[in-house]
Order: sequence, then structure tokens, then C-alpha cells
Amino acid sequence: MGALFFTACENSLYDGPGLEDENSILPDQLTVDIPAALLEDASSLKGAPAIDTLKGREIYGHLRFFIHTGHHGAHIVRHIIYGIRRYNIDQVKTVTYESEDDGRIKNLVVVEGPEFDGRTWEYGLTITDAESEGEADGGKGMQIFWNKNPKEGISIIKPYNLDRTLEREMAHAMFRIDYSGAGELGYDHHMVVSISDMPAIDPLLAPFAMDGMKMFVGKKGDFVDVYGNSSHPNAKFLTEKVGYNWAFVASGSDVEDAAVVELGLPLSTVDSDERAVLLEAYAIYNVLYKEVKTIWPHASEEILEAWLTNTEAPGFFNSNGFIQGGEAPGNEFLPLVERIGGLAPYNPKTIANLEIMFN
Repeated sequence: MGALFFTACENSLYDGPGLEDENSILPDQLTVDIPAALLEDASSLKGAPAIDTLKGREIYGHLRFFIHTGHHGAHIVRHIIYGIRRYNIDQVKTVTYESEDDGRIKNLVVVEGPEFDGRTWEYGLTITDAESEGEADGGKGMQIFWNKNPKEGISIIKPYNLDRTLEREMAHAMFRIDYSGAGELGYDHHMVVSISDMPAIDPLLAPFAMDGMKMFVGKKGDFVDVYGNSSHPNAKFLTEKVGYNWAFVASGSDVEDAAVVELGLPLSTVDSDERAVLLEAYAIYNVLYKEVKTIWPHASEEILEAWLTNTEAPGFFNSNGFIQGGEAPGNEFLPLVERIGGLAPYNPKTIANLEIMFN
């Protein structure tokens, strides 16, 4: 499972053991797929000159990678569930097994009627690293709480306790996916992905490294709406201001191969969830304009134009990447522009202080 964390989960159609076992009580779906136009893996960001990270194209490009990270976290849950189906989880039971990832003994316990997050669930599953059960985190690597009808559940993962071959720096990273297929909130199904305590990275090596995020993903027909924030404690542009959120709303369609994004860059200390604050006052153009004018108050129009290229909102994408900012490049984008108008990110301050805990 360690490899699942560090590499992209390209195999979303994984056909693992027991997928067709109708007797299994394990959930078969606790995630929502995100359109390709909103996703970008890390390889596409390598090698870009540092100065380019201030232009609109690169700001938007980083966002697609951050969304990809949250999407990848959700896919980890899917693959782990597929992996443990080999143990024929058709009833309440306890299983002890040797992990193929780190060779350590893991304990898997399935119970009925657990309570978590203020409600009682039909089933609960916990996986622990046996030798670590006496530690403060109880050695817990994964917990799932779920109902079968309607399909809904909460998955919490600490990758390090599932695979101790992971880097020591990953010892505290946590993931949580809240999923519902009940049809509330106006979506066919939706999920909320939360990530906390990602490892600290030297800001000279990765100034925009993410330490946490929270992202909503809702699917309605062919449309998928995405909104949320990622937290970047070392992010800075031209001035000494440091610590930003990428606060975003987006909508995409794989059928149309199209996506639209509106992005703000509020400081992580901003205590507001108002759309006008996060996406308008802190719009990319406004933030970068102020940065340039602070450093070069008499900057020429040529300098401003260079720094502010493609910073107009919203940004338009297809599966090949960023197309342009400002005006829609085609009519297929117009329904997506309309959809993002009703979406808003989360409060940046709460994302910067996000905590995820097991039961």
C-alpha cells in the first residue's frame, strides 16, 4: 500500500480479489472520480523556472496538482478496500495477517453498530499495526465506518501504520474521506477529502509544498463540482508575506473534456468563508498586482503585463491542461461557468489548523 501513496493511482479499474463477492459487507464505493481536466500529476510541474510560478498558467497548474493529491488520497481508500476483500469480510470478525507491504503483523477487526462522529453506523472496520497498538495513536492505520443503504461512510487513514517502509517524515500524515450516495446536497453522490500533517519540506526546495487540504467533490449527471482549499505554510511570491491558501471552486465534465476554475490566494490567516473575500478580494490578479506594486511601485505596464499574464478569472482547462484565463474558449464551458457561481471555498484559517483523528 506504500506504493499507492507515492505513485499516481492510474489503475482506477483495479479488479482485485473478491470484487464480485456479493456476500462481502465491505463498501464497494466510497469515492467520487474527478474529471481529467482538473487533474495534473507532479511530473508536469518539474523543471519549470522559479520565476514562472507567479504567472497565471503556473498558479492554476499548481492547483490541478493539489486537486490531484486529494483525488489520489481518495483512491488510496478504494485500493485498500479492494485489497482486504481477500479476507472474505462477510460478517463481524477479527483477522490477523502479515502485510505484503512492510512484512509486519496487522490486526483487522470488523464490528457492528459502532458510534463515530455523533452517529451510529451499520459497520466499522479498524486495521492496526500489531506492534504499535501501545503507542499514542493505537497503531491505527485505517478506520472505516459505513452504511450499506444508502451507501455512505467515513474512511480515515494513517499510511505510516499501514506500511512502515514509508518515509519517517510521513509518520503523522492523515487522510479522511466522507462519502455519501444518499443524494443530499443536490448531487447524485459526493465526498469530502481532508488531509492533514503532511511532512514539512525545505521551502527552498518546494516553496509551495502543501501541508493540508479540504476538498468537496460532488457529481450530478455529467458534471462534477469541486471546491475547497489547500494550505501552503511556506508559500510566498515577491514580498515577505508568507503562508497562503489556494482557495478554489471548479466544475468539470469528462464528456465535454472541459473544466472551469476560479481561484483565490488568501493568506492562511484569513478568517472568512465569504466568496467575495476569498475569490474576489484575493483573486489571483489582485494578489499578484499588489505584490508587484509593493516591490516595484513604479513598475511599467510591460512588467505588470508579464507578471499578470493569464491571471484573469476564471481559468479554462481541458485534459491537456490550461487553455486561458478570462473569456470562455468555447460554448461547452458556459454551463460550467454558471455552476461555479454558486460555489465557495472553506475558511482558510480552519484549513491551516485542520486536524484529523481516529475514533
